[in-house]
Amino acid sequence: MTSILIADDHAVVRFGVRKILEANPKCEIIAEACDGKEAIAKALETKPDVAVVDYSLPLINGIEVTRQIRSRLHKTEVLIFTMHDNDALIQGALEAGARGYLVKSDARQHFLAAIEALASHRPFFTSKISEALLTSFLKKREDASLLTWREREVVQLVAEGHTNKQIGHLLKISVKTVETHRASIMRKLKLSSGADLVRYAIRNKLVEA
Repeated sequence: MTSILIADDHAVVRFGVRKILEANPKCEIIAEACDGKEAIAKALETKPDVAVVDYSLPLINGIEVTRQIRSRLHKTEVLIFTMHDNDALIQGALEAGARGYLVKSDARQHFLAAIEALASHRPFFTSKISEALLTSFLKKREDASLLTWREREVVQLVAEGHTNKQIGHLLKISVKTVETHRASIMRKLKLSSGADLVRYAIRNKLVEA
């Protein structure tokens, strides 16, 4: 029996995933979460075989959730489940420790196969994602202005309205480090205000509009 955690901020998506998984008697959903902080807590509590994690989770995004789950639960595999399939997100998911990446539009066709692969500790990517990974690898883009994943996390939390102190608590870093990240972000992106930063976050799908 494969135990599964579903982490997505939309109840209708969690319901849809549950219905797909219930078609397989070898799957058991043992926990659900609606934000990143809850996803980490539920994972540590239940120790699922597979965690299905949406990238666009509130509070802590899916990449950081993956990183924290994989660093603490070495036997738990993570499937990033998202609407987005751009190269940067795929690369970030892999760097964080995810072994599978599935776009929501492909769920009905590939979801059970993805769970089965990860439950056996095998990676799972659709042909489309595999092609994107290969293209990204061959391209080797170097962009000095590109934000680091930590800076992206800070942008998301700033755009969600969190203070520096709250961001530090969520990411387990000091307020001074948060301030350093914010200054670096504003400099790299050539932004002059918090409103500009929020617009950047929405435009680049770090938060939902």
